Amino acid sequence: MKNDVAVIIPAFNEEKTVGLIIDSIRKSEVKTNIIVVDNCSTDKTSEIAKMHNVQVVYCGNQGKGFAMEEGLKHVKEEIVVFVDGDLNIHSQDVIKMVVDPIRNENYDFVKSTFERAGGRVTELVAKPLLELLFPDNCNFSQPLSGIIAGKKEKFDKIELEKDYGVDIGILLDMIKMNAKIKEVNIGTIDNCSQSWKSLSKMSKQVMVAILKRANTIK
Repeated sequence: MKNDVAVIIPAFNEEKTVGLIIDSIRKSEVKTNIIVVDNCSTDKTSEIAKMHNVQVVYCGNQGKGFAMEEGLKHVKEEIVVFVDGDLNIHSQDVIKMVVDPIRNENYDFVKSTFERAGGRVTELVAKPLLELLFPDNCNFSQPLSGIIAGKKEKFDKIELEKDYGVDIGILLDMIKMNAKIKEVNIGTIDNCSQSWKSLSKMSKQVMVAILKRANTIK
C-alpha cells in the first residue's frame, strides 16, 4: 500500500507519552510518515521522539494551533492525521479507523469520537455554544477531539486558530466549505487531566473560535 499518509503529533512537554504514541501509530497497517512537532518543550520530548526515529520539527511559537500549522509545512502526503501528544490510545489501529473513510469512501475530513473520563470543556462550553449558534451542525459527540484526519488540500484552504480553539475551528471551517465529514468511534482513550486554571484558559479559547465563526466577534 502506498505511503500517502502523514501523522502530525503536536507535543508540549510530553516526554511520558510521545514514545508510546509513536509505537502505537507504528502498529497500524497504514504506512505513515510520522512528524513530531516540539512546541517549546522544556523536557525530553524531542530526544525521546528522535530515539524513535521519526522526523522532529520545532515550533517556536507556543500554542497547539501554531504546532499543527508548522507540522503541515512539512507534509508532502495527500492525507494528514493529527494525534494529540498526551493520549493513551487503547484501540488497535486508530490510524486505519480515521484514514479508511477518506481512502475508501471519499470523505474529506474525519473527526474521532471516543469513550473517556472528563470532557468538561466539551460538555460545558463547546456543545452548548454549538447548539445555540450552529443548531444544524451540532450533532458531533466529540467536537473537540484531537484525533482527526483529512485531505491535505482541505487543510491548506483554512486558517488555523493558534491555540486550543484550533480543533473546533477546523471542524466549523470544514462544515463551511461543505466538506464531506464523518465521525468515527475509535474506542477508549485516556489523557492527562488539566487543572481548573488550564481548563478556564482552554474554555475561553474554544469560545472565541466558535464566536468568531458565528460572526459575533472579530
